[in-house]
Amino acid sequence: MSPYATAAPAPPVLRIRGLRCEYPGEAGPVHALRGVDLDVARSSFIAIMGPSGSGKTTLLHCAAGLQQPTSGSIELDGQDLRSLDQTQLTQLRRRRVGFVFQSFNLLPALSAVDNVELPLRLDSRETTPARTTDLLARVGLANRGSHRPHQLSGGQKQRVAVARALITDPDIVFADEPTGALDIRSARDVLRLMRELADRGQTIIMVTHDPVAASYSDAVLFLADGRMVDHLPRPTAQQVAGRMAVLVESAEQAANDAAASR
Repeated sequence: MSPYATAAPAPPVLRIRGLRCEYPGEAGPVHALRGVDLDVARSSFIAIMGPSGSGKTTLLHCAAGLQQPTSGSIELDGQDLRSLDQTQLTQLRRRRVGFVFQSFNLLPALSAVDNVELPLRLDSRETTPARTTDLLARVGLANRGSHRPHQLSGGQKQRVAVARALITDPDIVFADEPTGALDIRSARDVLRLMRELADRGQTIIMVTHDPVAASYSDAVLFLADGRMVDHLPRPTAQQVAGRMAVLVESAEQAANDAAASR
């Protein structure tokens, strides 16, 4: 088991081994991920942090089946994602995965209610108005259901995206900076909702740059240069901020050394 795995008495809901992801770059391949191993226990709330360019979003996209890695294995609740074709991957994401995109990805022609219910409609599943109304209320948008995205603030759009990720009651929710566009009060409401969902049995994996947001999680995993480098259980905001300061300083020093050697 990876030293950065979350303890799991039962098989993990997410199991990653040897995950690598490379992109072509002007000076050669860019190594976004360099052999990441990770186990995530069911019903846990995990935060992923690291300096800019450390591979956080790439890891999230690969784990959710949104991006194909260069190599390595990803198992979601025992299902090997490599064994699925694109149609099967799409069905898995609709039924078992929720994703909160950093850029919202709302459809401009649809109301907040219709955006939230879209995953159900795409999967030919029945919508329940009471469920949609409850989710919008829980993210602070009880009176915004009929509004279209252009009538909403950035923070309100993000909260619609959170509700949309939760509407299918997925096995696992991936969230890419879910509080990045929110004010302090709205961010607190979203984080409390995620904490409550994890306590009720849902698995949450969140990329964040905010130590306060990370403090709502069960554990923080730290990435640097495409590698998992640290693990902080039961984090406080102060502990997270301290670890991040060290990682950012190391990343800046490495960048300066690389520039000086050219």
